[in-house]
Amino acid sequence: MSKAILYDATLCINCKQCEAACAEKNHLGYSDPVAAEDRQSEHKFTVVLNKNEKYMRRLCMNCGDPACASVCPVAALKKTAEGPVTYDAGRCMGCRYCMVACPFNVPKYEWSKLAPRVRKCDMCSDRVLAGEPTACAGICPTGATKFGDRDELITEAQKRLHDNPTNYVNHIYGLNEVGGTSVLLLSSVGFDEFGYRPDLTRDPLPLFTYRVLSRIPDFIPLGGMVLGGVWWITHRREEVAAAEEPAKQNVFYPRSDDRGPK
Repeated sequence: MSKAILYDATLCINCKQCEAACAEKNHLGYSDPVAAEDRQSEHKFTVVLNKNEKYMRRLCMNCGDPACASVCPVAALKKTAEGPVTYDAGRCMGCRYCMVACPFNVPKYEWSKLAPRVRKCDMCSDRVLAGEPTACAGICPTGATKFGDRDELITEAQKRLHDNPTNYVNHIYGLNEVGGTSVLLLSSVGFDEFGYRPDLTRDPLPLFTYRVLSRIPDFIPLGGMVLGGVWWITHRREEVAAAEEPAKQNVFYPRSDDRGPK
């Protein structure tokens, strides 16, 4: 069964232990200046945002059908059956299509390094594969970040919304966005206040690419017929012009001397 993370912002106390645990797990430096940064970067995979004492985490959503993996020409990014979207730096050729395709603007690039990589949260894929919770969920002192089976976390999120409807916006972010993600969010304020897009489709983004590609077999014969027709008309004109040219050369134009007596 696919795993997931449920983040309940109403339980968050902004201790930032999730940030520190993520940095340690991924061998990233973490200091007071890094803790003060309020955006994801190549050296900070998750961030806790604070707006008027309302908190929200930003991290890779590890989409169920990720656009980043679908556009990667070398399969450096891959969705696993357990839930994480993994990254293989050995395959990556640095095209950065994944950065353009991601609807959550998650993948970052190590621009300052001689051998740069794409960096992002991979949902602690090795820990998940070993049956352990993600580092952020394992360290969370309040249960704001919880790890478990996705279906069970959805049921729990729905129960929280049902039992305490005044505490939450009636929306589980990630349940349906872009076909569903492996990170689910609950909040007492609108998700768009923290930069989460409210206009995302319920269909996986790679599905749009598939729909376009599926039409290509229809376009090719039609295009071939049109181009063939253009070629036939052009070629036919050349044939007619070539056939008329000898006839023009044989036309007799009488000289003035050949005219009869005046």
